[in-house]
Amino acid sequence: MKRRILLVDDDVAVLLTLKTVLEMNQFEVDTAASAVEAVSKLESGVYQMVITDVRMESETAGFEVIRAARKQHYDPATALLTAYPPGDGDWKKQGAQSLLVKPVGTQDMVRQLEALLVQHEDEKQSRKNVPLPASEKRAGKQAPESGKRA
Repeated sequence: MKRRILLVDDDVAVLLTLKTVLEMNQFEVDTAASAVEAVSKLESGVYQMVITDVRMESETAGFEVIRAARKQHYDPATALLTAYPPGDGDWKKQGAQSLLVKPVGTQDMVRQLEALLVQHEDEKQSRKNVPLPASEKRAGKQAPESGKRA
């Protein structure tokens, strides 16, 4: 089964080029040309990963996409794609798990995305398998649903 990616960028040339590269590497790719379109697709589809440009309709539109992705019950991996990387590491605080800096070599990008998907799936599995502390078991609490974020 192919892994589904939502690729978001307002530059059509970048969008189509990356879509082709990802499809050649066995990904199923859905595209969006704006944060608004991406949020709509996130709510109506299921993706293993979301890759978004940062600067689109606004300087921080990509972070809106990341925040929307983090709210989805299916918990996709998230990556920022930008020519203007934030120097302060703020992208991690905004919910992105990986930073891809344009221009990015295609094979390097695919390797980074594969590694991120494996890491993200491992983290999801470990969250599912975390037992409740004994005090919570005695109180009759249920384990939190996987994929839900507070």
